[in-house]
Amino acid sequence: MENNNIYKTPLSGRYASPEMNRIWSSNEKYSTWRKLWVALAETEKELGIDITDEQIEEMKKNVENIDYEIVAKREKECRHDVMAHVYEFGLKCPKAKPIIHLGATSCYVTDNTDVILMSKALKLIKEKLIIVIKNLKAFAEKNKDVTCLGYTHFQPAQLTTVGKRATLWMQDLLEDLEELEFVESHMKLLGCKGTTGTQESFMKLFKDEDKVKQIDAKIAEKMGFEKVYNVSGQTYTRKLDSRVLNLLAEIAQSCSKFANDMRLLQHEKELEEPFEKGQIGSSAMAYKRNPMRSERINSLSRHVMTLAMDPSVTAATQWLERTLDDSANKRICVPESFLAVDAILILYANISSDIVVYKNVIKTNMMQELPFMGTEEILMNAVLKGGDRQELHEKIRVYSMEAGKQVKEYGKPNDLVQRIAADETFGLTEEEILHILNPDHLCGRAVSQVEDFINDRVNPVLEKYQDLGQDATIEVNV
Repeated sequence: MENNNIYKTPLSGRYASPEMNRIWSSNEKYSTWRKLWVALAETEKELGIDITDEQIEEMKKNVENIDYEIVAKREKECRHDVMAHVYEFGLKCPKAKPIIHLGATSCYVTDNTDVILMSKALKLIKEKLIIVIKNLKAFAEKNKDVTCLGYTHFQPAQLTTVGKRATLWMQDLLEDLEELEFVESHMKLLGCKGTTGTQESFMKLFKDEDKVKQIDAKIAEKMGFEKVYNVSGQTYTRKLDSRVLNLLAEIAQSCSKFANDMRLLQHEKELEEPFEKGQIGSSAMAYKRNPMRSERINSLSRHVMTLAMDPSVTAATQWLERTLDDSANKRICVPESFLAVDAILILYANISSDIVVYKNVIKTNMMQELPFMGTEEILMNAVLKGGDRQELHEKIRVYSMEAGKQVKEYGKPNDLVQRIAADETFGLTEEEILHILNPDHLCGRAVSQVEDFINDRVNPVLEKYQDLGQDATIEVNV
């Protein structure tokens, strides 16, 4: 029965996927602690400590067998979560009890587990990034030649295409993917370095430096890692947490930029995020179709970007070989950042899979502004017919001001074309001017840029990760 009398984070209960929630669950965390204790025991046995196969097998059989009531009771007595789990594990493994956690300090399980869980979570984030990039590729290809207004300062500027705009969204995500690959490739375990990182306890245990040197690499291999920090205090450098959360904040930035663009374009009625048959946009105004998912991306992204400050301050303020003022903070900001980015990418994947494009509105908005944007083309054509550039430039300036006044003050259509056509000094008919103003001739290399970008940047990435995200289920909870 769900307990509705206590607070539960919306990130786990409302927004993030079951897969991401599972990675940061108690079962995943504490069973990983036990796997690390098994790896330590196996390593110590291989290097000559008197540990039996029977003890190791007993530990392996109880990796998932955790009695949380006993742990909670013991932690209340000893005020130490790791020792409470050592105690409970020992009850389950009486034969192995004397050698559980032998020579290690708490950070052996807590820090190594954090690296392991972050690595798993990064793989899930990467999978969702690939799904979004695939969606945007399809959208860009479909709309590469749908000409539309470009905006600078959210004011109409030169023309672009709907597909070209999508390449800007993809480019940001590809930058994030490159950074993710870098971070992934540099993930290192702490290893087993002891209280101040000197491995003093293991020197006493083995009395053989060559054997002690092998401990970290053996444990890393058993846990599926290639790299271990060469040196540490009691903990791995907290710059790792800062690096990882900065990456997540960068992904949030890219997603938030897309969501802002969607909100602006939905206001212009040019694009629209998916809207289900039974969806309610407003409790008071039944006709409204609000960009609620894009707004949620912005909201969650803001949270991720602010969380990135936590580990940066922690990394900057750690004392010497170890302090504990990172622990409570770290338990919150690291999982929450991953859960939030997971939720953000679920929303992004959902929106990008079915963006609605209103081509007629796009065309209407474009045609309203097009005469202003084509004035240089009109001027050059008029000069080629024998007109005086300076005289015609001044006339266009005046006519443009008058046409703008008609639009802004009186709400009338833009009549710049008609004003120019009526002036015989330009020597251009209305038909000739409209031909000059053909939108397809005024968006530069937008179409070929889409094609080149997809061929040169997007396709190689999707080929590299062609098996990633094939069976993924992307579902927005609310």
